[in-house]
Amino acid sequence: MNVKLHIKKGDTVFVNSGNDKGKQGKVLAVDKAKMRAVVEGLNMISKHTKPNAKTPQGGIIKQEASIHISNLQVVDPVKGGPTKIGRRLNDKGKLVRYAKKSGEEIK
Repeated sequence: MNVKLHIKKGDTVFVNSGNDKGKQGKVLAVDKAKMRAVVEGLNMISKHTKPNAKTPQGGIIKQEASIHISNLQVVDPVKGGPTKIGRRLNDKGKLVRYAKKSGEEIK
């Protein structure tokens, strides 16, 4: 399944809905098959772990869970708020993403 998503790893995103509504964070990973993204510091869950080499004590670890990408919007690099994403050819003829709110290219 070759799907083009509006969100990529490294983007700063705004959460539209859910428990973390209104918060912003950086995308750590994107799962194209499940259409979900892991955002730094958001949608935290408690995971119970057995003792192992990494955590010799074991116990409960807080970690980020994935969020469906329909609940995320990329943050505009100029104006700072959530924006829609478009694609267009730049001056070099390469297809790039841009913020529809400000028209600025998204790196």
